[in-house]
Amino acid sequence: MGLVSPAGVVLDRRELSGPALRTFFRIASQWQLSPDEQMALLGLTARSTFFAWKKNQDVALPKDTLERISYILGIWKALQILLPNEASADAWIRKPNDAPLFGGSSALARMLSGQVADLFVVRQYLDAQRGGLA
Repeated sequence: MGLVSPAGVVLDRRELSGPALRTFFRIASQWQLSPDEQMALLGLTARSTFFAWKKNQDVALPKDTLERISYILGIWKALQILLPNEASADAWIRKPNDAPLFGGSSALARMLSGQVADLFVVRQYLDAQRGGLA
């Protein structure tokens, strides 16, 4: 069974997985994420799976992983809009943040908890900063 887009179109996980992984690895490179940080964001515990995905992106990712990548892409996009200077946008995730959601820690620290919900709340926070526009 595939995923259903907001328009009601059934999407095949295998068709989405390659582009999703390529996008994730590009963002991870821009954010200068370590392999361990990348694994945490993807919800992976097996290094062998992570390196297999880096080497061969012809896989069908689990729905959870696709959801995580979707949130990460949304976070990246929101940062590009909020902070048009690419270096500032990429650095933001590592900077301490006084917003109650972060409690003085960085957004990346929150996102690295391993919980999909933390990716969601960071995305939601940034969307709110943008004025709620999706």
